[in-house]
Amino acid sequence: MAPFIVTDVYDLFQLSDLTVLQGRWAVASLLTLAFTLLARQMRGVTNSGALTGAVSCLILYLCGGPGAFAALITVFALAWITTRLGYQRKQKLGVAERQDGRKASQVLANLGVATACAVFSVLSPNRTLFLLAMAAALSEAAADTVSSELGEAFGEKARLITTWRSVPPGTDGAVSLVGTLAGVGAAGIVSSICVLGGLLPRQWLVVSAGAAILGMVVDSFLGAWLERRNMVNNDSVNFLGTLVAALAAFWL
Repeated sequence: MAPFIVTDVYDLFQLSDLTVLQGRWAVASLLTLAFTLLARQMRGVTNSGALTGAVSCLILYLCGGPGAFAALITVFALAWITTRLGYQRKQKLGVAERQDGRKASQVLANLGVATACAVFSVLSPNRTLFLLAMAAALSEAAADTVSSELGEAFGEKARLITTWRSVPPGTDGAVSLVGTLAGVGAAGIVSSICVLGGLLPRQWLVVSAGAAILGMVVDSFLGAWLERRNMVNNDSVNFLGTLVAALAAFWL
């Protein structure tokens, strides 16, 4: 069976080829189930996070095909690995993630924009632009998570992005050289997976990664300006970071 990528709304819901349609949904459902069970078994997500992630996974595969699924797995793998690096130090700093994984609100904050872009890629005639925005949002989610986790684990010096004064690692809006470089690398990795998966033309790799890096920087500014003042929580900041990345991809 050829890889399934939705090209329009009719393709998704047509009844003229019911057998093929059922097969496409079956592949998406089986991969989603396997990925969800694995993520829960690895304690990457809680029960609520697994359910939210399953919905996003199914939509991403149906609307973006295997390439979107591969990008999602890459985001999860990068987050899972870097969350566990230097965990004892993060516990001492009071910034460690819960050991049972990320909950629904965290999953939605990181994947909500990308999932919406995947849906719009089916509904809009500008499919390629929404796929680019989806790739940028997924890349930003990986970049932000990796930069935060590795900065907290290995960053010796951190500075508040708005004032550039020294602050403890893990402070809202703090950046470090280690974390920033790691985030840039993560953005490049996920964007490259999107290119290899056929979601983006090769020349758009820099656009996707660049938009993701911009979103990561904006995330830090929002953390320093708003989150430190308790005006928004971390989930809101993460959501806005992916949204900025998606919008920047459109603009670029």
